[in-house]
This record gives sequence, C-alpha cells and structure tokens, in this order.
Amino acid sequence: MKKIGLLSDTHGYLDPKIFNYFADVDEIWHAGDIGDTQVTDQLKSFKPLRGVYGNIDNHIIRSEFPEFNRFKCEEIEVLITHIGGKPGKYSSSVLKELEHNPPKLFICGHSHILLVKMDNRFNMLWMNPGACGNKGFHAVKTLLRFEIDGDKIQHLEAIELGKRV
Repeated sequence: MKKIGLLSDTHGYLDPKIFNYFADVDEIWHAGDIGDTQVTDQLKSFKPLRGVYGNIDNHIIRSEFPEFNRFKCEEIEVLITHIGGKPGKYSSSVLKELEHNPPKLFICGHSHILLVKMDNRFNMLWMNPGACGNKGFHAVKTLLRFEIDGDKIQHLEAIELGKRV
C-alpha cells in the first residue's frame, strides 16, 4: 500500500501546512505549474517526488520533469500531465494517448478547480487536485490525499489549506 499526496499549481509558493497534511504519505505527486525549483527541492527533501512541468514552468523545471509522466504504483497504471482537460473534453494530445492506452488513474492540473470523476468511457479515475499556490482565480487552496492498495484507489480526501492570499 502507498499513501499519496497530490498537489498542483504551486506557482512558486509552498504553503507550510502541506508538510502537516503530507506527513504520513509515501510519495508526493505534483501535477505541474511548479513555478520555482525551491518548491520541488523542499518537497524532495521531505518525501519522494514525482511530477510534470506546467505551462508556466521554465527550462530548468522542464529539464527535470517531463510533460507526461506514466508509471505504475502498486497495480495501478498512472498518467500525469498538467494540461489534460477533463472527461468529455480532453486536450487533443491527451485524447490520443487515452484512446491508445488509457491508464487506471489520470491526473492533471491547470484548471485550479479540485474535481475527481470516474470516466466510464476509458474506465479510469480522473483527478485534478485544484491549486495550492497563491496565484490564480481559485478562492481556496486545495490538495488531495489518497491510498493505492494493489489495484484499489481508496481513502480519497480533499483538503482545504485556506484562502488564497
């Protein structure tokens, strides 16, 4: 079993409360728009980190993180990208990948809107953790925390960090 902390759209700011909420996770996954390598350096020194770059990220972040990150966690095939769209409205590059080889768990960021949905067309769970930075239109900073146990995604929690400043 693995406990996962999922965040996105930090835009160069890492709320200190994240460390409390992610204290018991095994890995942290970042769905892009990191904003500054200090964010990922702090996360990596705290827990193992997987991530992707986002549309605001510079060449340094893009050299460290891919646009698409596909991997297996326990028995779950995971695909993370920053700009992916949502069920029924995926970006064209993502749609091609999903039609060819859908994962069991698809994660993206970018919208700054926390939402989790089952996509029955591809038989996959779609997650967007919202935004936990201070830049953007979101009113509340959000995260997701969940477990992957074998072939099950369970104990999903939506976490509010407080208002964006």
